[in-house]
Amino acid sequence: MLKDKVVVITGASSGVGAEIAKLLAQKGATTLLMARSLEKLKKVSSQIEGKHEIYQMDVTSTEQVFQTMDDVLSKYGKIDILINNAGFGVFDYFIDASLKDYEEMMDTNYMGMVRCTKAVLPSMLKRNSGHIINIASVAGKLATAKSAGYSATKFAMIGFANSLRHELVDTKIFVSSVNPGPIDTPFFDIADPSGSYVKNIKWLMLTPEQVANEVLDVIISKKSDKTIPFFSRVGVKLYHMFPNTFDKLLGKMMNQK
Repeated sequence: MLKDKVVVITGASSGVGAEIAKLLAQKGATTLLMARSLEKLKKVSSQIEGKHEIYQMDVTSTEQVFQTMDDVLSKYGKIDILINNAGFGVFDYFIDASLKDYEEMMDTNYMGMVRCTKAVLPSMLKRNSGHIINIASVAGKLATAKSAGYSATKFAMIGFANSLRHELVDTKIFVSSVNPGPIDTPFFDIADPSGSYVKNIKWLMLTPEQVANEVLDVIISKKSDKTIPFFSRVGVKLYHMFPNTFDKLLGKMMNQK
């Protein structure tokens, strides 16, 4: 299924992005790993069995994004799948939060996705074929204390995907959102430097390998939206059905940051 497919993965220097690259390369895809750190990309590259290439790129730079995607299209002639995975989070009460952190999260998580999609979509439309997958978060479905800035970026990513999907309804281009719960990755080096949040939720954290397999399932099924794990999916549904009750009964319990 993935043989000869060209897959671009942003934020691929560690964590989920790196595991997606490894898995899809094993399945026969040509995986193109993109991230800011060339050294980290080289380290991941040494662990990949299969056809792949690394590109140093910062998703907050419009010039770099368009130039890199143009280089890929010139070399490979197509991008079959774009996986928008680059992102980071900073957890803090809003009253204490830095506006700079909010701006940088939005510029990376949301606008980074917008830039990459803008650079790739015209080539997909020309071929009338493609799949855009945004690695959002359960935080984009269910916000909790100390994550206002981060959740806003993930709500934005999901809203963007939902709207774009409607715009492309008469094409053969698919748009999907994958919304994982907490994942055991270096993400928390920045998001939770004290380690207290990770300690509180360690028992329910996903592994990068689990998320990579769920992304593979979305590639195969073309599912529009997937929230994982199962209990997160149930929690989101209950919250949307009974928001006031959920806030009253579980609001404090959900504040684990």
